[in-house]
Amino acid sequence: MDIVFNCPNCDQEMAVDQSGAGSEIDCPSCGEKITIPSSGKVTTGSLPAVAPPTTPNPIAASAAKVQLHLKVPVRDTPGESLIDKPKPPLEVVQKGAGKKLRIHTIRRAACIESGHDKFDEKVTAFLQEVTETNLIGVHSISYEMFDVGVQKIITDYGVLIVYRG
Repeated sequence: MDIVFNCPNCDQEMAVDQSGAGSEIDCPSCGEKITIPSSGKVTTGSLPAVAPPTTPNPIAASAAKVQLHLKVPVRDTPGESLIDKPKPPLEVVQKGAGKKLRIHTIRRAACIESGHDKFDEKVTAFLQEVTETNLIGVHSISYEMFDVGVQKIITDYGVLIVYRG
């Protein structure tokens, strides 16, 4: 009969004849000296050709058991901002918040919805949102673009609106 046991250092499974119980051997896997236990899983006959696969403990096998000790910097003053603040809405800008020069381009080709040209409505809605007091200028633009549908270069127009906001 054989004694089946695991190495206490590397967890290698071994089987030794029961007559070797209590003797010291070198582990064939890690090379450490180990003492063969007097008890263990006792089997009759020889070992199977292939040892059954063992399922490792997922927590023990994962990197989660490694503990990292991180230090968080402590500052007397606030640190630099890594994310820019969003632009204030136009309603806030109208009330006198920091007014920078801004531009907005509206292209006619981008205003066609379901075959209907909504260019005039979109320009009017944006100009009403900006208000006349914040408006600096409205300039017409002409540009060329490649239309995939007709496979031609098409000349189109739009407006460039300069405003405070």
